[in-house]
Amino acid sequence: MGGMFERDLDIYRNRDALREDYQPDTLVGRDEELERYKTALQPVINGEQPNNIFLYGKTGVGKTAGTRFLLDHLIDDAAQYDDIKLTVKMLNCDGLSSSYQIATRLVNKFRDESNQISTTGYPRSTVYDMLWEELDKCGGTILIVLDEVDHINNDSILYQLPRARANGNLSNAKIGIIGISNDFSFRDNLSPKVKSSLCEEEIQFPAYDAQELIQILRQRADVAFYDGVLTDGVIELCAAYGAKDAGDARQSLDLLMKTGDLARDRDTKAITEDLVRDARNELERGRIREGISGLTQHGHLVLYALITLDREGETPVRSRDIRPRYTNFANQIGADPLVPRRMRDHLGELSMLGIISAVERNEGRRGGTYREYSVDMDINMILSALDETITEVGVHESIAGIFAEDTTLERYT
Repeated sequence: MGGMFERDLDIYRNRDALREDYQPDTLVGRDEELERYKTALQPVINGEQPNNIFLYGKTGVGKTAGTRFLLDHLIDDAAQYDDIKLTVKMLNCDGLSSSYQIATRLVNKFRDESNQISTTGYPRSTVYDMLWEELDKCGGTILIVLDEVDHINNDSILYQLPRARANGNLSNAKIGIIGISNDFSFRDNLSPKVKSSLCEEEIQFPAYDAQELIQILRQRADVAFYDGVLTDGVIELCAAYGAKDAGDARQSLDLLMKTGDLARDRDTKAITEDLVRDARNELERGRIREGISGLTQHGHLVLYALITLDREGETPVRSRDIRPRYTNFANQIGADPLVPRRMRDHLGELSMLGIISAVERNEGRRGGTYREYSVDMDINMILSALDETITEVGVHESIAGIFAEDTTLERYT
């Protein structure tokens, strides 16, 4: 054919098997959690009032995948019983912060396209009345999955839904809520009445360890790649990086996919450990660039100050020792330095992004606790993402060697 685009027949058999939304036939590495989850869902098959289930754990540890997997099976198995009518609705709460927004979205999930309501403009009580009406009209057993439920700021819906039947709002429908949260502290911040109704069954999903990540990657790689493409050690290396990155399967799979893409780009027939390292560098560079581009100007100045201290061998360092240099940098470009607390907020954000690390120190009763910061990622990558700030402030002498620039700032004290 000889067109501009030709099909790749060397590397991938099915690249989509490495994607987040791919649903394997069995879930590996989560046996214990799935067993508990299955037990919590058992009342549905018995035709009883469902449990409310609350799942929590970091991103990429299988909470949503496990939920989809079990609910698919539950829907199939419930269909065999004439006396069970099961409806499952899933809603991702990312970008929805109020109970009102959740309630309007749920009403629309139960209505057909031609009968959707506007997501603003109704009194709250009216929206709840519409919701009860839709749920009762649907009838039977209804499971409502609220993924990333920690985005909800006011939790009235989390109180109303589980108690709708007890409060006389529903007569035909039996409701079960499944809340999924990436934030461990979310459940601690719930009001006691919500906690008691929402968290009837709690299942924590811990981070994957390297062995579990190897199982997951093997399972997907068998479907994704042609036989013999992966050389020894590739899966293990991707898993080791994933275990280091907070036990996140998503990141390990992204790394394996990026490695496959590099092999395809470079027209190699085999995927090697060296390719994994190159892919990791590229992903890391992208993550740093994305993380840094999302920061404010002061976030950039705080990071630049910390890097120069790191280059001088001064890290780990306390925020009060970063402050003088940060202040100088801010003055250099005519910006008002932030107060210490706001400057610390930026350090907190940088450590959350994984660009720097923060370690808590405890000096006992006299010194109290404080944090020390150091740079966690490749400095060259960070500097290239900070190039605009460095151009504005000037090249500090500690990084002059890297930049090999002839314009060096005087030493800051």
